[in-house]
Amino acid sequence: MYVKNKVEGIIMNYIPTIIGVAEATHYLVGSSDEEENFIPLKELGSVVVCQSLCAAKTLLRENNIHSAKLTLQTAYDEMCGLPSSSATNQIINL
Repeated sequence: MYVKNKVEGIIMNYIPTIIGVAEATHYLVGSSDEEENFIPLKELGSVVVCQSLCAAKTLLRENNIHSAKLTLQTAYDEMCGLPSSSATNQIINL
């Protein structure tokens, strides 16, 4: 699922990624590298804020991207004093 991107002679692998956070009014569109860092998507030039999941999917489709990792996060456990829960990840087809 990783896409290869050559930057300054170095081949980097990344996955187009949409991040959603519980109770947030937007989604972030970028990519995840092999070390799970969230970085700008090469095709977009920067991390993009979309007002809905539908808008995020449309943006990726318009840039000829047909699958992405959807990451959903919540801070509820931490707010209640519990250990943070891991994010939910799913590969979605666009």
